[in-house]
Amino acid sequence: MCADFAAGDDTPADRRRRKVREAIIDAAETIFTSEGEEGISMRRLAEAIDYSPAAIYKYFASKDELFTAIREMFFERLMSRIKEAMGEGGEVAPLCARCIRAYIETGMEEPNHYMMAFSPSVTSKPHLHEEKEVAFEAESALVSMIQQGQAEGVFRDVDPRMASKSVWASLHGLTMLIVCLDDFPQGLPGSEHITLEGVIDLHTDLIIRGLMN
Repeated sequence: MCADFAAGDDTPADRRRRKVREAIIDAAETIFTSEGEEGISMRRLAEAIDYSPAAIYKYFASKDELFTAIREMFFERLMSRIKEAMGEGGEVAPLCARCIRAYIETGMEEPNHYMMAFSPSVTSKPHLHEEKEVAFEAESALVSMIQQGQAEGVFRDVDPRMASKSVWASLHGLTMLIVCLDDFPQGLPGSEHITLEGVIDLHTDLIIRGLMN
């Protein structure tokens, strides 16, 4: 949740504002599911929640700002899950495995939100994201885990930032398949016996083994 709605400032006005903001995001995700990004406009969002377009602009100055907020909300949720996984402690390899699964499960929990978080309307505009963006915190956590593994002699000696990009790309690819294809993996020819849990477990194992000495 964004800082403007911190628990300490949760007044009735804050709750009303948060409710409308969440309704706008829910409407955007619904439209995105059926019509894609092109179907989303401030007017369509206003119609969906029975508000005026002018009222929508009080919450989001533009469609770009809306998509940016959606992306930041995803990474905030992701960081919460990663911190929970890291809090269990333990050896670095199983720790990384838990964090990998946390990423995939976060996308699975809110598939439309995940797809919108990586929409070109946001990712093609890096100038919208400043250093405080939570996405940087997520990558920093991954880099730190890789560095920890290298320090312990468990992970091989590669540039940890390059390794983090590779791990993220791999995670994103699998997560997008899961959220975009309702019947993945069993819907693919000859894959009726394959379970999603099995694919996630093997994918996680392959990533960890790829990092190891």
